[in-house]
Amino acid sequence: MSIRRNPERSRAVLVALDIGRASNDADRADEATRLVTSAGAEVVQVIRGRRDRPDAATFAGSGKVDEIKRAMHEHRSNIVVFDQSLTASQIRNLERALAEGNSAVRVFDRTDVILDIFAQRARTNEGKLQVELAQLEHLSTRLVRGWTHLERQRGSLGKTGGPGEKQIELDRRMIGEKVKKLKERIRKVGKVRATQRSRRARSGVLRVAIVGYTNAGKSTLFNRITRSEAYVADKLFATLDTTTRSVYLGEGAQITLSDTVGFIRDLPHSLVDAFKATLEESVEADLLLHVIDSANPRYHEQIDNVNEVLEEIGAAEVPQLLVYNQIDRSGLEPEIVRDSHGKILNIKVSAFTGVGIDALREVLAGAARDASRGNLATAA
Repeated sequence: MSIRRNPERSRAVLVALDIGRASNDADRADEATRLVTSAGAEVVQVIRGRRDRPDAATFAGSGKVDEIKRAMHEHRSNIVVFDQSLTASQIRNLERALAEGNSAVRVFDRTDVILDIFAQRARTNEGKLQVELAQLEHLSTRLVRGWTHLERQRGSLGKTGGPGEKQIELDRRMIGEKVKKLKERIRKVGKVRATQRSRRARSGVLRVAIVGYTNAGKSTLFNRITRSEAYVADKLFATLDTTTRSVYLGEGAQITLSDTVGFIRDLPHSLVDAFKATLEESVEADLLLHVIDSANPRYHEQIDNVNEVLEEIGAAEVPQLLVYNQIDRSGLEPEIVRDSHGKILNIKVSAFTGVGIDALREVLAGAARDASRGNLATAA
């Protein structure tokens, strides 16, 4: 179900609760707002608050549900988005409670929104297949949880189970068959991609992949280095489909550079699993350019988020070069930072203005030459 239910821009009330923390986190609420906006809806009000633990029935608790209902009435909204993952029973309970006095209320959680954005942005056949797989697997968990909740409420009649058991099994079987077919199609597409990677590996050319938190400026940096025009937008997850270019950096220095999907905190595991074929560009790379938004006050946390996903996909051991981007906004000076042994720790650039890009290209050229001599470990 898409958050964009009507041709007109949807009006959403965003619920951003802090669970177990001592104070509200405005930065997280801002990121959640950008997610909803990227999905195509307008956030008309943000409901904040703190709970020690989620309410089992509605996640937010009865008091917050009343506050959400008042905000929906005030802004004539029929969409609520939670910046957390909700169970099927919580979504159903919330929709029932919020529908009193409203009509056709829909409740979405963080995973729903991210899946919606991915569905809108996928362009290649592989990307579309992977999004569809993630959506079906997410639907499968919602389907099971939802009916389990109903069976507890309504009880069971004899050995046949409760009402609707046959239908749920049919739905699960249908989804299972679709998932199986999608995985097979993705496997075939993945074999083609693996062949292409193998060909690049045999060429002896240094394989570099750009990774980083979503909207850190990866695609802008990719365009600066390759002098090409990959799609760039000030949106979360503007890039979903991996783009690879061959880049000549001077005599004896050539690389292949891949622009990959951005990461985000609490990235649904179903998406990580579905996009493993695409993310393998990172696993198979010789060097990762880990792009960091130096102007974001939470960039340390974002670095950790990216490294968690890299570990999950098996790319934690790939050498990294930290690229602190957007220094035009953070006030940092362009520089190459080295340790006492001369090893590069990070480099500071602005992909937007181009400051520091020539130095980065020189670093990559040096890494390419070292790799051709079998000495990549000292290059980054």
